[in-house]
Amino acid sequence: MTTTTSTKPYLLRALYEWCLDNNQTPHIVAWVNEHTRVPMQYVRDNEIVLNIGTIASHALTIDNEWIHFSARFGGVAHEIWIPVGHVISIFARESGEGMGFEVEPYQTESEKKGGDALHLVEKEQQETEPADPPEKGGGKPKKGLKLVK
Repeated sequence: MTTTTSTKPYLLRALYEWCLDNNQTPHIVAWVNEHTRVPMQYVRDNEIVLNIGTIASHALTIDNEWIHFSARFGGVAHEIWIPVGHVISIFARESGEGMGFEVEPYQTESEKKGGDALHLVEKEQQETEPADPPEKGGGKPKKGLKLVK
């Protein structure tokens, strides 16, 4: 059985271009954890909203694994690195039109190799431990799609 690549980076690139073609400003909402490189003082409830328009971001790259660009926050330049799987939504600031996505937590190669054992441990923990209520944040990604309009 062959594995297919995720449609998410393709949809992100398409919606980014749609925003630009319609003179709107593309923004993303991303889930933040230890694999995400963003200025932490702008993170709220493990999420960050970022303007990825041409004026706010420099040298933007949206490849199949990562979103990378540099941007200024309070006059200070930062290199931004976000795993594509961590994008919760992309939307146009002016109209609110966009698309929501399910979070796919990034895994390093070593995490992927040990993933089967780790997955079994996590599943066992989920069955025996109550989940953190959403109002406490829990530090876990939000599940499901949410459409932004």
